[in-house]
Amino acid sequence: MLAISAGILVYKREGTQVLFLLAHNGGPFFAKKDMGYWTIPKGLIEKDEDTFAAAKREFKEELGIEPPKGEYRDIGSVKQVNNKQVFAWAVEADIDIADTFSNTFEIEWPPRSGKKQSFPEIDKVEWFTPRVAKQKANKAQGEFIDKILNMLSITVDTGQQATLL
Repeated sequence: MLAISAGILVYKREGTQVLFLLAHNGGPFFAKKDMGYWTIPKGLIEKDEDTFAAAKREFKEELGIEPPKGEYRDIGSVKQVNNKQVFAWAVEADIDIADTFSNTFEIEWPPRSGKKQSFPEIDKVEWFTPRVAKQKANKAQGEFIDKILNMLSITVDTGQQATLL
């Protein structure tokens, strides 16, 4: 069965540079994983829920702040290796990541110990240049970064900056 998620990719401009906001999955399975394990703030769509409404709900749940105000652009969907389809919207906003906090989930940890532990769904949130964001993000989600760069008519140079054409 195909799992369907929705999320929001926030980007901001600093001079000629564009930065992307990505989140790192929390919990013991992802604690030591970095490259390819960051994601846009996203989550599963509930039965009969509008995908954009789900994206905004998940943003608030995963980052603990309201989705930013601004012009949202539908940037399509990608299918990840795990057979999950992710729909995304992009918005330009400058978010203070110091104010973010995630909801938690509970699992048996260590496995087969009989003990339950709580972990944050998201344990880190950071701004990245396009090149680094594409390295850190789930491989399929790198397409969202490319779509925004194309939308803004931006190329990524050999350094870690994006420059306006």
